[in-house]
Amino acid sequence: MGCRLKIGVIGAGVIGVSVALVLTRENQDVTLIDRSGVASGASGGNAGAFAFSDVIPLATPGVLRKAPRWFFDPRGPLSIPPRYALRIAPWLVRFWRASSRDRYEAAVNAQTSLMDLSRTALERLVTGLDLEGQLRREGQLQLYQSEKAFKAALPGIEQQRRAGMHIDLLTSAGALADIQPGLAVSFNHGAYIRDWINVYDPRVWVERLAEAFVEAQGRIVIANVSAVEQEPEGIAVRYDGADVSFDRVVIATGAHSGALLSSLGVRVPLDTERGYNTTLPPGAFDLRTHVTFPDHGFVVSRIRDGLRVGGAVELGGLDLPANMQRAEALLDRAAHFLPGLKTSGGTQWMGFRPSLPDSLPVIDFATDDKRIVLAFGHGHLGLTQSVGTAELVADMMAGRQPSINPAPFGVSRFGGVFS
Repeated sequence: MGCRLKIGVIGAGVIGVSVALVLTRENQDVTLIDRSGVASGASGGNAGAFAFSDVIPLATPGVLRKAPRWFFDPRGPLSIPPRYALRIAPWLVRFWRASSRDRYEAAVNAQTSLMDLSRTALERLVTGLDLEGQLRREGQLQLYQSEKAFKAALPGIEQQRRAGMHIDLLTSAGALADIQPGLAVSFNHGAYIRDWINVYDPRVWVERLAEAFVEAQGRIVIANVSAVEQEPEGIAVRYDGADVSFDRVVIATGAHSGALLSSLGVRVPLDTERGYNTTLPPGAFDLRTHVTFPDHGFVVSRIRDGLRVGGAVELGGLDLPANMQRAEALLDRAAHFLPGLKTSGGTQWMGFRPSLPDSLPVIDFATDDKRIVLAFGHGHLGLTQSVGTAELVADMMAGRQPSINPAPFGVSRFGGVFS
């Protein structure tokens, strides 16, 4: 990078912490700023998966034929609270446009390139910091209740194979039981992704990265950033009465990025996928792999010695109260599909996942002078794409040629970006 830069990274979720760590390991002077601490939001409460096979965006061709019956089902896999419908309407128009065949294929290609980078970047990080003990390489089992549903999923599975995933197709209850005993008898088709990876606990993962950041002389500040402003001599970050100048700033505040973008005059169609889950205590079920129910929009994963049942997408913004009936509905379905599941003693959670209409994040300079970098909008793939995003940001900061084409993640793709 040449001279040592003073860099402020705003946001201590998995994206911000990963960016701060990679920049510090490149000998930069980095301060990580967050209003409530490391992994205090969605980065600590997710399913804990490095979902490198998830290259298919939400906006698939024909999705709007299914969407009307989903959107207003409060317990469905993709819903919109009625009182939020008008606010989300412009986002939905962009979502519809992103589902066109050409835009969908471009999004899949871009997502695949970022997944490839993120997968190799993760292995570099794991080796460099001796983090293998934080991982579970137990695969993922996708389950289908009918041959029709299974056949409908095959094009997507082939897309995942083309993205480099090793996937076994299973067409009998016995084959499924060999991987995961205790499934409901209604399941007799599935796909097993052998190279799927989970973490022991997503919160612990981010905390471990934060520890490595501090060990490398990084600093963590707990403060609420109110504005980021460009000045001739630097970038001013204003928080809790302080006014600190940095050479460079990274905004990685996830679903909460809107206010800071406004202070820069940047307009992006960012909304929120509200995710729900229940974490069950040890002994709830003998889960041997990450289990996904694609037609029902939820997963069951191991977290520490317990289980987490969660998923679905509720496009409801940041301000509406949580609808914990969604967490209860997911748990009820899990109990039906895993008959031996013990559902008592769980802890419910709802978190905000930053969502853009084309399912691709923004990883780009915020302004023409290239002193501010944006890194947000990863949806439910923040953990998955965190280290790859960090390496891209480091390349941008250093003026290096990125290892993948960054254009699909540009902020200008939304048009009319700057006010």
